[in-house]
Parts: sequence; structure tokens; C-alpha cells
Amino acid sequence: MANGILYLIPVPLSDDAAFQSFTPYLVETINALDEYIVENEKTARKFLKLAGLKIPQSELKIHDYGKHARDKGNINDFFEGLKQGKNVGLMSEAGCPGVADPGASVVARAHQLGIKVVPLVGPSSILLALMASGFSGQKFAFQGYLPIDKNERTKKIKDLELQSMREKQTQIFIETPFRNNHLLEDLLKTCKANTQLCVACNVTSADESIRSLTIAEWKKQKVDYHKKPTIFLLYV
Repeated sequence: MANGILYLIPVPLSDDAAFQSFTPYLVETINALDEYIVENEKTARKFLKLAGLKIPQSELKIHDYGKHARDKGNINDFFEGLKQGKNVGLMSEAGCPGVADPGASVVARAHQLGIKVVPLVGPSSILLALMASGFSGQKFAFQGYLPIDKNERTKKIKDLELQSMREKQTQIFIETPFRNNHLLEDLLKTCKANTQLCVACNVTSADESIRSLTIAEWKKQKVDYHKKPTIFLLYV
């Protein structure tokens, strides 16, 4: 029996951007599936409803790979349907599965098992922020989270600034939303005045804010990114 296909299904970044994120192929795909591997079941079910799922949700089989479930379950349990020839969807809590997302381990296991992986078109806050920054899209690196320790974080920021200057490479990173303002403060204290910083906040939301300024210019601004999903981009 041939394996099924693992479809990577992007989830909208915000509720008010949901309908911008749906493509006819995505809607067609979810209505051909009744099994999913998801990071957040509540978010996944809400998305499927908004996207126009016609299959009763009571008939869906949903596997949870969220942070609490990952420690308890066996990743191989997710693949029984796929190995029996069923097509299955993989969804992150928001954005593209596998990008800054633990779903990457599910995709890696699918490749090990010889299961075909098909990514669908959809929003990635990292790429959308890069597109809107005006910084180099030819050379860039996503660094994930910077160190929490203040001294280590300061050193990392200096290293990223130097790397950007040497390689003309955009450095992209994120922070836990309730620490955004602290990270911004450290960036302004650490980076050189002419270094460019883009802060992309609530991407695709009604209150989206994407601004690219030099560090010197940022020091004149009054902003508050507390508890708002934010991407930071540094370029020299």
C-alpha cells in the first residue's frame, strides 16, 4: 500500500487576516482530509471552520504535537494513517508549519519514512517582515530567540551587528512578546547609531506596524510593543 501525503497547511497570523490567507487550493485540500497533526487543537479547529470545512468536526482525527503533548506521546503514532495511505494535514498554531515551529520534527520524520511532503502557500511572519523591511533579501538569517541573560544577549546583538556588516546579511530574530520592550531597549543601547532596525509588529493584523529606522532615529521614537507578536530585523 502506498503512503499518503503530508500536507503542510499554513494558519493565519491573526483573526482579522484570515480571509486574506485562504486560497482555493487550501480550501479544497482541507475538505479532502479528515486527519490532522496540529500544534494547538483549539486554534486548528477554529481555522478549519473559518476556512470553510464541510466535514463535521466530530469526524476529524486530530493528533496534538503541542509542547505538553510532545513529551508524553510517540511521534510515530502520528504516521499510522499516512502509512495506511491516508493524506494528513500538518498545522502550526499560526503561520507556516515547520518554520520557527516544532512541526519541523514531524516533517523530518515524514522524509525518513519516505512520505511525500507538500507545502501549501500561506503567511509567514518572518518572510513578510523581511519583504517589508527594505533590508537585504538576498542574504538573511533567522536567529530565533536571543539569549535571556542580559550580558549574553548584549554580546549576541554585537555579534549579529558585526556579522551583518561583514556579510551584508539581514539578521532576523524574535522575542517572547512580554519581553519585546526589553529587547528593543537593549538593541538601542548596544547597536551603532547608523545600524538599521526594522520592527514588524502584529503582521497582517488591522493594527499592523512595520517600521525601518536607524538606531539613532529609533531613540527618538515612543513605542510600546509589550505583549504584541513582533519580528526584529537588523541590517548594517
